[in-house]
Amino acid sequence: MKKYIFTAFSVLFSLSLFAQAPEAKEDSLKIREIYDAALVKGQAYKWLDHLSNNIGGRLSGSLNAERAVEYTKAELEELGLDKVWLQPVMVPKWTRGAREHAYIQTGPGMTTEVNITALGGSVATNPAGLKAQVIEVQGIEDLENYKDEIKGKIVFYNRPMKPELIQTFEAYGGCVDQRYSGAEAAAKYGAAGVIVRSLSHKIDKYPHTGSMSYGDLPDSKRIPAAAISTKDAEYLSGILKLKKDLEFYYKLSSENHGEVQSYNVIGEITGSEFPEEIMVVGGHLDSWDLGDGSHDDGAGVVQSMEVLRLFKETGYQPKRTIRVVLFMNEENGLRGGNKYADVAHSKNENHIFALESDAGGFTPRGFSFDADDAQFAQIESWKPLFKPYLIHYFEQGGSGADIGPLKKGDVVLAGLRPDSQRYFDHHHAATDTFEHVNKRELELGAATMTSLIYLVDKYGMKHIDLEKDRKL
Repeated sequence: MKKYIFTAFSVLFSLSLFAQAPEAKEDSLKIREIYDAALVKGQAYKWLDHLSNNIGGRLSGSLNAERAVEYTKAELEELGLDKVWLQPVMVPKWTRGAREHAYIQTGPGMTTEVNITALGGSVATNPAGLKAQVIEVQGIEDLENYKDEIKGKIVFYNRPMKPELIQTFEAYGGCVDQRYSGAEAAAKYGAAGVIVRSLSHKIDKYPHTGSMSYGDLPDSKRIPAAAISTKDAEYLSGILKLKKDLEFYYKLSSENHGEVQSYNVIGEITGSEFPEEIMVVGGHLDSWDLGDGSHDDGAGVVQSMEVLRLFKETGYQPKRTIRVVLFMNEENGLRGGNKYADVAHSKNENHIFALESDAGGFTPRGFSFDADDAQFAQIESWKPLFKPYLIHYFEQGGSGADIGPLKKGDVVLAGLRPDSQRYFDHHHAATDTFEHVNKRELELGAATMTSLIYLVDKYGMKHIDLEKDRKL
């Protein structure tokens, strides 16, 4: 036990000396150079402008997704990287079809139109649409309380994101199961369809789409699933209190088309000293089709590309191999992330670090890390270098969906954490568009990511087996 305490203390103490080391001044100057280059000569905003306004929404399997692959590959080649390639990956193809239509009927000829959108992966209604009475529930677990009333009706999931939670991703996590698994759960009770309150704190008319799953339900049991805007969810809930037998009508024309081939886009700078040690920085190239995917995840794509460009711009030659990976199909399958990890593991590639940006292009606050205690202590010792840039959030736990499959052994995973308070105003909605991204905030995020990659590349990642020491 004493040996364990001494070892842990030694690690923390030695790492705490980093700020006093001669290298600290050199690192501070290099990071200043990185931020200057991003803010004065940045390319991320220009790249995002093209992705958003010249290409648009990039749903997996779509023509726009294909165009985005071609565009980003060409831009990476322009940077003069050591290698750029496409990694084939099979992805699901789902199309929305004709614009969705919905209304609430409270009596003969008495209807009010509402705003809905099909959830990604949903089956269509029949061509005439679906009309039925509504059962409002506060989440999947609430279905049991209405089990004798659900058959033949539309289940309305209306559990909102908790406004009292400062961490908005925590609030999102508290109700996303309604969207993802709500149709599967309701169908088992005989529901005719589901509508789900959009996952946003903002009360507006814009419905938010997102992926959903039927689990192992046979095709014959699958029911149409749609999101309703928060404003209309509030209205529907209120009017249900006055008229429980009202009817809800909606029509979806969505269709699943099986799998098609797409690609991850990959570029790398080969390490000068330890080329076999690989570091990844990335975001996902696909997006939903309602907006143009600027925050989710065009921002992460161009910030990740900018990391390698900033190394080129500032004349920094990495010791380790740095890869940018633009993953395909994060939104409705995670096929790109899984494919990249499968190939990496099959080749026995030595990934030591991976950083993902998939939380919007807002002001960066810091990072979360999937790392052991010794690794996290090393990372925390770098905090003083980020203080001039108002980066303060260094938390242990969590990284990113696309890099998650890489977790193996000592690899450290990290996620950029921007200010998240406005993120879910735009997430998966028609409001996720280029004009809602601030150029300076986007560039600050790219510089912050580059600075972290620089430090990890220069010093590597330490690993002290504290569990082993405890047993000695």
